[in-house]
Amino acid sequence: MSKKTIGIFIGSLRRDSFNRKIANFVISLAPSDFEFKIIELGDLPVYNQDYDDDGTPPPAYNKFREQVKEVDGFLFVTPEYNRSVPAVLKNALDVGSRPYGQSVWDGKPGGIISVSPGHLAAFGANHHLRQSMVFLNVLMLQQPEAYIGDVADILDEKGNVVPERSIKFLQQYITAFVKWVNLISEKK
Repeated sequence: MSKKTIGIFIGSLRRDSFNRKIANFVISLAPSDFEFKIIELGDLPVYNQDYDDDGTPPPAYNKFREQVKEVDGFLFVTPEYNRSVPAVLKNALDVGSRPYGQSVWDGKPGGIISVSPGHLAAFGANHHLRQSMVFLNVLMLQQPEAYIGDVADILDEKGNVVPERSIKFLQQYITAFVKWVNLISEKK
């Protein structure tokens, strides 16, 4: 059985991002037959179809598209901005979905962990992202759902998840996600 690679997409560019801390913690939970790697979004120029139409996409588009093509599945870790997904994450979805008919997202398994310092746990972002996944044909893990609210209360000063219940929940989520990726991979 070959090792599966999961691309992690973090919707926050903030230097001290809670989302990046959760993503890094999740990486530590990966089983030995999986590799979780962060695919950076901050250097992607805003999507402009003219680049593709003219055959001159920015090198960052090409690099990103190749990175996404190479992975076996996707894990999105996102905050909520104005009851939706951050622009950097939406832009990445757009860059990867074009040129039309050449989407790098198509038919692969995915999952979402939404993260917030507030009580609502980025519920709106989680569900808005799911809407885009339907069109992109990313086969989303439905259950369990992962909403991490009050995130500052579960991280120590080094960014580690501390409460045992939170560690257990994230481990259960990753176990279900890995099972989902394996199931989808078998069907291909």
